[in-house]
Amino acid sequence: MDFPLRILAVDPGDVRIGLALSDPSGILANPLTILQHESRAADAARIADLAGEHEVKLIVVGHPVDAEDSSTPQSRKAKRLAAAIRDATLLPVVLWDESGSSQSAHKTRLNLGLGRKKRAEPIDALAATVILQTYLDQHDEDPASE
Repeated sequence: MDFPLRILAVDPGDVRIGLALSDPSGILANPLTILQHESRAADAARIADLAGEHEVKLIVVGHPVDAEDSSTPQSRKAKRLAAAIRDATLLPVVLWDESGSSQSAHKTRLNLGLGRKKRAEPIDALAATVILQTYLDQHDEDPASE
């Protein structure tokens, strides 16, 4: 890829919102931060601000679907958050299936051999990292394509 491409991933939650950021090459995902949920508009504005601060070119919002690829209450909330982010920025915002990201994040902590106290800390940013890494892996030719 000829230009740096940073992608921001969002793991929406009712209490916390996990964020992850790709490296400039758009290949590797890293945890960024966890935001405390305030309101959809306030959350979208903070996400848009962070995207600008980190010179992001694309925002990926985790979108959980059930086994039949149908919408769930959480996926409808994710769609509404994605729409609010679109209203808060000119950047493209895409939905990406996040099914299993939290379980994968928990498993990663176990595999790292972290103690019980560390494993009990919020995993939202790590779940966002899982979402982003699966997106990057699926779009390894052109991460900005959908």
